[in-house]
Amino acid sequence: MGCVFGREAPSAPSSPKASEKGRDLVNSESGRRDEVGVGDGGGNGKGGEVVEAKVERGGGGGEARNGKEQKEEGNRRRGERRRARPNPRLSNPPKNVHGEQVAAGWPPWLSAVAGEAIKGWTPRRADSFEKIDKIGQGTYSNVYKARDTLTGKIVALKKVRFDNLEPESVKFMAREILILRRLDHPNVVKLEGLVTSRMSCSLYLVFEYMEHDLAGLAASPAIKFTIPQVKCYMNQLLSGLEHCHGRGVLHRDIKGSNLLLDNGGILKIADFGLATFYDPNHKHPMTSRVVTLWYRAPELLLGATDYGVGIDLWSAGCILAELLAGKPIMPGRTEVEQLHKIFKLCGSPSEEYWKKSKLPHATIFKPQQPYKRCISETFKDFPPPSLPLIETLLAIDPAERQTATAALNSE
Repeated sequence: MGCVFGREAPSAPSSPKASEKGRDLVNSESGRRDEVGVGDGGGNGKGGEVVEAKVERGGGGGEARNGKEQKEEGNRRRGERRRARPNPRLSNPPKNVHGEQVAAGWPPWLSAVAGEAIKGWTPRRADSFEKIDKIGQGTYSNVYKARDTLTGKIVALKKVRFDNLEPESVKFMAREILILRRLDHPNVVKLEGLVTSRMSCSLYLVFEYMEHDLAGLAASPAIKFTIPQVKCYMNQLLSGLEHCHGRGVLHRDIKGSNLLLDNGGILKIADFGLATFYDPNHKHPMTSRVVTLWYRAPELLLGATDYGVGIDLWSAGCILAELLAGKPIMPGRTEVEQLHKIFKLCGSPSEEYWKKSKLPHATIFKPQQPYKRCISETFKDFPPPSLPLIETLLAIDPAERQTATAALNSE
C-alpha cells in the first residue's frame, strides 16, 4: 500500500523536478562476468571439420594397419566426437548463442559483450513506442516519457549512449541489466524490456513510469510530509533494500532522486547504474568512489574497499533524517568537509575502530581530538520513536548499522 499525500500536501504537482528521476547514469566500475561455454560442436564449426577429416583418413588403407592400430584410431575418433559435443550442464556454445541472439534481432556488438544479460529476451522495436516528453538527461543517457503503442501503457524509456561501442561501456550496462533482471519486488523499479535492432548503435531500457521522485517532492514548498507518510516511505525503502541485499545486490547510490513515487504513494528504488553484485562469503575489493557525497558512508570517505550492506543503510538513515528535518542533514561540498560534518554529528570513530578497520585514508582524516556524538541533541524535535533507528543507521561502525530486516522490525 502506498503513502498518499496527506492534508498538508493536498495535491502532488504534475511533475515536480521530474528530471531528477531521469538521472539514471551508467558510471560504475566494470562488473565483468566470465561467460561459460564449450567448443563448437556443430558440423559447420572447426570441431566438426576436424572429426570429419579424421574419419576420412581412417576409412581407407586398412591393409597398412594392424587390428590394434585400427582400434586405437577408433578410440581417438570417438574421443574427438565426445569433446566436440556440448556439455549439457554448461551453457550453449557461445557461437551458437551469439548466432541465435543476432537472428532474434539483437545487434552483434551487444550480443558479443552482453550475451548473458539479454539471454532469453527478444528486443522490442523502436517504432512500437511513441515518445511524449524528455524527462531527464545525464552524461550517458536520456530518459523519455513514452507510450507503448501495443498496449497503450505509459513507460519510461532510458536511451543509453555508448562511447564508440567500447566493450567496457557495454559491460557496465550489461551488469545493470543483469542486476535488474535478478530483482523482483514491489519497491524496486521493474525493467520491462529492451529496445534495439540488429543494425542499431543504441539501446533503450523500458521501465514502468513513475510520476515523481522523493527529492522533487521534498523540494516543493507546497508539500510537507506527515509523520505517517515518512514512516510509510521508509518502510518501503527498507523493504526494497532488504530484497536487494537478500539477492546479493548493493545499490551504492541511495538518495532522494533515485527513489521514485507514483500518485498512489508507492515508492520504488531506481537507478542501478552504480549497483554491484555482493557475496559476504566471497568478498573482493570494490571501489570506494560510489554514492552521492551527502549520502556517502564514512568508511567510503576513508577509502574502504571491503564493505557491505552498511553503506546502503547509512544512506537510508540520511534520507530518514532529511525527511523529518525538511532539508539534507549533512550537505558537504568536498569529501573533507563531508567527513567533518559526519564526525561533528555522529562522533569520530573509536580507537578500537581505527585499529581494526585499517582504512587507507585513516592517517589523513583522523581528527586530533575526538568528536562527541550528538544525534539525539541535534534532532531533539524529531518524533521520539525515530531516534533509535536514526542512531542505528548512522552508526560510525558499519557493523552496528545491522540490516534492513532489523530496521524494518524497529518502531
